[in-house]
Amino acid sequence: MKDNFSNIINSATPVLIDFYADWCGPCKMLAPILKEVKDELGDTVKIIKIDVDKNQSLASRYQVRGVPTMLLFKEGKQLWRQSGVLQKQDIISTINSYT
Repeated sequence: MKDNFSNIINSATPVLIDFYADWCGPCKMLAPILKEVKDELGDTVKIIKIDVDKNQSLASRYQVRGVPTMLLFKEGKQLWRQSGVLQKQDIISTINSYT
């Protein structure tokens, strides 16, 4: 995942990374919200879910201390970061502000 991750975040299309854990209640609440975001925005954004328990080095590299934590990248640059659950419209507004 580490090598592939660099390729993913270097995209010209905004990439929303969702750092989550299977045991995390708020993460389970965020999953359907992110699906709705993807359904609404389509190909204007990529949404990638990363399990922090299976990708500890990646979570550590981005200093993810709590889940869920979302990071937005475009062309390899981190543009935005937020921990916790956000509503669909808040996420869409954030993504749209960087497209």
